[in-house]
Amino acid sequence: MTVALPSIENLRCFNAAAETLSFRAAARAVALTPAALGQRIRQLEGQLGVSLFRRTTRTVALTRQGAALVPYARAALAAAGDCHRAVSGDVSPPPVELTLGTRHELGLSFVLPQLNRLRSSRKGLFINLYFGSGQDLLLRVRTREIDCAITSSRFADPVLDSVRLHREDYLFVGSPALLSRVPLVREADAQNHTLIDISNDLPLFRYWRDAKGGGDRLRFARLWRVGTIAAIRTLVLDGEGLAILPKYLVERDVARRRLSVVMPKIKPAFDYFRLVFRFDDPRRAVYEALAAELLKRPLQ
Repeated sequence: MTVALPSIENLRCFNAAAETLSFRAAARAVALTPAALGQRIRQLEGQLGVSLFRRTTRTVALTRQGAALVPYARAALAAAGDCHRAVSGDVSPPPVELTLGTRHELGLSFVLPQLNRLRSSRKGLFINLYFGSGQDLLLRVRTREIDCAITSSRFADPVLDSVRLHREDYLFVGSPALLSRVPLVREADAQNHTLIDISNDLPLFRYWRDAKGGGDRLRFARLWRVGTIAAIRTLVLDGEGLAILPKYLVERDVARRRLSVVMPKIKPAFDYFRLVFRFDDPRRAVYEALAAELLKRPLQ
């Protein structure tokens, strides 16, 4: 049985409406009247046998079927554009400009040094950078303010998808001078120390808490919240407190004896960096290729 294929123009109108969630704005984008755009959408719905939008007098929202169609409609439109490029002799990949989000210290030590290599790995790829923290990065990917992000923050948002990158290990560290003056050998010794972390929910210390032999037994005199990993490292080096920090960031400090590992028999849990993007982004192949390139260089 032959199935009639959707009209490219109908898919173009659907895509505009899905992006703007406004039939009036979508009509302007495709140079049609709102009535004509509505007719295109109804034709597509009739052909597919489903409703693609829920409309009220004030709002427009995608149905479950409409949301499922979005990435495929975009891929079809991109493929249609490739037809024009193919017959004109330009068969190279179309230019892609991305904004990649990353946290500050990882961006400077890992992403920035290989930025030119990443851009040269695919003809026409240009990468902008955005620096932020974990939840901020996830939110900006979700709202399309940035295209993708490298983060180890955990998420269960069905709008987001990811490709796994490097494993991220952690160390419990403090300055040798501080630990010589105020040792931390027994659990009770923690009451003499300040724990430095990002926020009240202890996103870094949880890697020690979740480790075999870890738990919630350590009771620190104070929690100092400073918001970013780079700031935590600086304060720990200055002897202001103890912290769980990424191994790639402090292993040189440990090797040079600028930092000491606390309770070394307990190995903090680990996580993975991920390249996160929206599930409905049709450029998944670009993100997978970018992830493969990122994996060629170790964390540092």
